[in-house]
Amino acid sequence: MSTLNTISALREGDPSVFSDIFHEFHKKVYFYVLSKTHSPYIAEETTQITFIKLWNYRAQLDDSELLDKLIFHIAKATFIDLLRKEAVKERFLQQEPPAKTDSEHTLEAIASKELMSRVKQVVEEMPPMRRKVFELSRYEFKTYKEIAEQLSLSVKTVENHMSLALNYLRELLLFLLLLFYLR
Repeated sequence: MSTLNTISALREGDPSVFSDIFHEFHKKVYFYVLSKTHSPYIAEETTQITFIKLWNYRAQLDDSELLDKLIFHIAKATFIDLLRKEAVKERFLQQEPPAKTDSEHTLEAIASKELMSRVKQVVEEMPPMRRKVFELSRYEFKTYKEIAEQLSLSVKTVENHMSLALNYLRELLLFLLLLFYLR
């Protein structure tokens, strides 16, 4: 069938002609786009969209055009569109997340103050020696050895007090965080 007859039959909506065109040009279009983009995804998308466009716009086809020129013109325009869309998507994904609003900052500040207040309260409720060990370690940044010497304790006893204090605080913080997020 000549190009003129092929395009005329395609314009009339002959599915067998479209099928023949698809089988003849599918791999050619795919490998053409793959050679330009080196992306199997874009090559496959372009190929599919090219033939969808060919079918959807068949009524506007010009009988004087060469079929292969027409198909590759559609493919080129399509893969350029896809590349633009991919570039826009990449730029969007690389953007910073939107800045927090003043109300979000305020809520975080309130939650942080509330949490610190609760931690301070729990530390004050600890047995006196555990509280003293914790305060020396966390607020005055003393080593376990320095704390042991200052309080006349063994390093193991200091480690034990810190372990108990930290475990208790961890459990409390987990509980408070659960309450905060379940509100």
